[in-house]
Amino acid sequence: MTCRPIVLAPLLFLAACSTVGEGDFPSLAVRPQEKMGFAEPEAPAPVAVVADSALDARIAALARDRVAAAAAFDAAATAAERAAGRTAAPGSDAWLDAQTALGGLDVARGRQEDATAALEELAAARAAALEPAYPPLDAAILTARTEAAARRERADRIAARLR
Repeated sequence: MTCRPIVLAPLLFLAACSTVGEGDFPSLAVRPQEKMGFAEPEAPAPVAVVADSALDARIAALARDRVAAAAAFDAAATAAERAAGRTAAPGSDAWLDAQTALGGLDVARGRQEDATAALEELAAARAAALEPAYPPLDAAILTARTEAAARRERADRIAARLR
């Protein structure tokens, strides 16, 4: 009698496996997605860019701000270069004057980077609204980034002289 449960247990498990029906199990048939190839889909037709006068006016205003900031930066950079050229030992009056001029240079550079950030925010707002890219805005951002990088390098060169 002790042998019956051991013999019956495998038979019960086999019976459970054989009664699997059409329940909630996934089909092993090929799915429609699996029939698709790996070729790139067709690119959508380019959307014609419609001129946006309000955006053009905002871009022009930010360009004017950027030009004014660039002029302020150039003046501050010239003053900082002069001050850095006549520096003495760290802690001297000439060195402190150069550090002050370098601080003014950072303020002027920050104004220009603010204008660049405002352009980037306009582009981000257009992207969030799922609007197509606007070439004049993209060109203004590229110009602003290029100018900001050049001014950052100039400021870094001046700061390196004070170390």
